[in-house]
Amino acid sequence: MSQVSEERLVDVGGLTLNVQEFGDAEQPALVLIMGLGMQMISWPDPLCAGLAERGYRVIRFDNRDSGLSQKFEHQRAPGPLKLLISRKLGLSVKVPYQLRDMASDVVNLLDVLQIGAAHVVGASMGGMIGQLVAALYPERVTSLTSIMSTSGARQLPQPRAEVLKVLMTPAARSEEDYLRNAMRTWSLIGSPAYPPNDEALRARLLAGYRRSYCPGGTARQLAAIAACGSRVNELKRIIAPTLVIHGRDDALVPVEGGEDTARHIPGARLEVIDGMGHDLPEPLLSDFVEMIAGHAGAAVAN
Repeated sequence: MSQVSEERLVDVGGLTLNVQEFGDAEQPALVLIMGLGMQMISWPDPLCAGLAERGYRVIRFDNRDSGLSQKFEHQRAPGPLKLLISRKLGLSVKVPYQLRDMASDVVNLLDVLQIGAAHVVGASMGGMIGQLVAALYPERVTSLTSIMSTSGARQLPQPRAEVLKVLMTPAARSEEDYLRNAMRTWSLIGSPAYPPNDEALRARLLAGYRRSYCPGGTARQLAAIAACGSRVNELKRIIAPTLVIHGRDDALVPVEGGEDTARHIPGARLEVIDGMGHDLPEPLLSDFVEMIAGHAGAAVAN
């Protein structure tokens, strides 16, 4: 069993982030960046422990505006409809912060933890952030793994219509409303070949809601994604060995997003998983550990 630290709040460049570590602090660092509106606990404990057992200092944290990290509640984000129209028309829109700011958060966290360079692993929006860390701070990234993410290129397929409709649902006003909406969302975007047990999924969703429910933070993060636009030019600058993992049945970020990401990063390797949607299904966790740890190890060996 790997060592697990207590969660703690750390100041990173004037911003407070909630952080937890697995494994030996003397081992190579591996940073996990979660996606839109998700908390660090969405990185399953068995995945974190498995990577630690493979010889890594695994660091997971709540992004700004999620979990127990600092919220930006004094700032409002444009509504999703305005963001969608602006993106389609190629118009700029004022947002509370950018994905580049979230990439800086990661680098500032490494500074505070006195880590020179780390293996960076990001899921969904976390993959976008990881891409920017690798592109803008190449000396800080030993390897990059981008999971169920995208290049942001405008011509790529968008989420399925029924998924967009659910994402446009107003913020829940009660725990009951939240649970109903969240269960519906995961039924649409989860892995069709690896459906979770409803009771286990419900318990996981409620744990997240009771830990921290911040729909305003999710809206601000969504605005940061929309304002970022295409990262194709940044992807072409990445020199870190890169692994791209994507589900073939992803209804939120279609597989073309992963393919386009790998296409633009020099030397990137693409792993498409049949039956996987936009989640980290329990039956695949050991496979993720092997892919991520194997990629990180090969990056150092080469």
